[in-house]
Amino acid sequence: MPGICFDHNLLGDENTVQEKIRNIAIIAHVDHGKTTLVDAMLKQSGVFRENEVVHERVMDSNDLERERGITILAKNLSVHFEDIKINIVDTPGHADFGGEVERILTMVDSVLLLVDAVDGPMPQTRFVLRKSLELGLRPILIVNKVDRAGADPLQAQCRVFDLFCDLATSEEQLDFPTLFTNARLGTAVRNMGEEPRDLRPLFETIRDNIEPPEGDADAPFQMLVAHIDYNDYLGRIATGKVANGSVAAGDSVVLIKRDGSVTRGRISRLLAHEGLRQVEVVSATCGDIVTMAGLEEVEIGETVCDPSHPRALPYMVVDEPTLALNVMVSTSPFAGREGKYVTSRIIRERLYRELRNNLSLRVEDTSSPDTFRVSGRGELHLGILIENMRREGFEMAVSKPEVIFREVDGVRMEPMECLVVDVPAEHQGAVMASVGPRRVELLSMKPNGNDVRLEFSIPARGLIGLRSELLTETRGTAVMNHVFDGYQPYKGDIPGRRTGALVSMENGSVTAYALESLQERGRLFVAPGTEVYAGMVVGENAKDSDIDVNPVRMKKLTNMRSSNSEISIKLTPPTILTLEQAMEFIDDDELVEVTPMSIRLRKRVLNKSFRTKKTAAV
Repeated sequence: MPGICFDHNLLGDENTVQEKIRNIAIIAHVDHGKTTLVDAMLKQSGVFRENEVVHERVMDSNDLERERGITILAKNLSVHFEDIKINIVDTPGHADFGGEVERILTMVDSVLLLVDAVDGPMPQTRFVLRKSLELGLRPILIVNKVDRAGADPLQAQCRVFDLFCDLATSEEQLDFPTLFTNARLGTAVRNMGEEPRDLRPLFETIRDNIEPPEGDADAPFQMLVAHIDYNDYLGRIATGKVANGSVAAGDSVVLIKRDGSVTRGRISRLLAHEGLRQVEVVSATCGDIVTMAGLEEVEIGETVCDPSHPRALPYMVVDEPTLALNVMVSTSPFAGREGKYVTSRIIRERLYRELRNNLSLRVEDTSSPDTFRVSGRGELHLGILIENMRREGFEMAVSKPEVIFREVDGVRMEPMECLVVDVPAEHQGAVMASVGPRRVELLSMKPNGNDVRLEFSIPARGLIGLRSELLTETRGTAVMNHVFDGYQPYKGDIPGRRTGALVSMENGSVTAYALESLQERGRLFVAPGTEVYAGMVVGENAKDSDIDVNPVRMKKLTNMRSSNSEISIKLTPPTILTLEQAMEFIDDDELVEVTPMSIRLRKRVLNKSFRTKKTAAV
């Protein structure tokens, strides 16, 4: 691979190199400024030229990450401060991608916990902090966005300390340094009131408060694989932290699989991060984060080690999935029109290939060769997988997500979530009315600036469809966040969707003439000119029953002239559902048809004569 060839041993002996390494991860709630802070650290550490054009959120390289403004995949980079090399991992903030966070924390020795000066610690802050404290890491607290309107940095610091008191596993973890930053401007101070200049206080805090990596540089080589990727030139490549010893390109190694079996291999290339680039290195020592090529069968969680001392490192444990759905071959009349990959064999291969990198995902075959059960951490986790497949050219049908129950000592247990809703006070009643039937328990209610913050304990199945309902009831003002909160006994039945569907009873092209009368019955999902088929859901009925409608009906032509014949038809713009919104909306007897160009809703049984629901024809 082209790049700068840099020998770590030029810095001195292996023990000296180990003393000059700091491995950190940046953890935070969604949109609290992790990636923006990384941008500022890169700029001030000299990674970019002065005249180089740098995009915002340079670490969000995935198209979906840039579109949604969130981090989905953890990414590595390194910066230098004085004679210290700082390996940084930018981690996802959403709990649905907790598998990414859990495996990355095994590579680092400390974390930067980023908290918004207005929001304070959020549910997903608690999730990532708990994971890091359980591993014995000692975080550095960064209170970010201190310039934001309504910011109270000291109050946010106090609330984080209360969170540490709840989660800390030792008294030493309660003694953490705090910095106050404005990541957008690239400044940090140790105390409020100091004049902000740059991020030097942050780099100095990392240097002075984070211990060098543990491990014996003179022991036989060991590395736990934390990430797998594929390179067009090198093939399958594995990334991890060297736990003990040292390694060089060309070394013979053994790979200890999860089942204890051992395979031999040879490291063809050894890569390390310098800034954002991966550069080829001659060797690496204990504590450094490196990527190696040459091991074609390597998987996440396996150990690469010295052939003369084949000892496995402890396998990383990741929380189990809580939500599942079925992915199946599309049987729509439009199947094959827009997608490139439509067969069960190719869909199955793609799903199982995802398991190599997506540690918290599960894929199972079912009794039907055309249907596969996919389990993940949440709707967003599963939705991102389906969206990526859609953009790759796959065409498929997706069922309604459902939670995964457990049986513990004969008691049926279900996954629970901690739900936090920030909403203006005038819409507080609407939120309570929406969540009430979903078996929630109100944990706290307190003012949060001009809003009210409501915290609930809610079954995971109660979240399905809740976001869109809250946005409707609060006129788009509600901000909802949630995080997994363990398993509890089954809470009872939760009512499903309270509205019906408008189902097309004909094939053809939608006409404005037909939609004019249909829009009085509820929301429409199609516009004039859209191609539809019998059994396709074209709208939402305001009442709780499904209705078969004819959206392709045309106006009859006659020889008679009417005084109002030239009056223009006025239509309400249709609601265009995103993939996640479509997955939330559908009922048990419906599917989401996903293609590279379209997202359609349909009934499982297209023929209205065979449907179990009674429908009234219009």
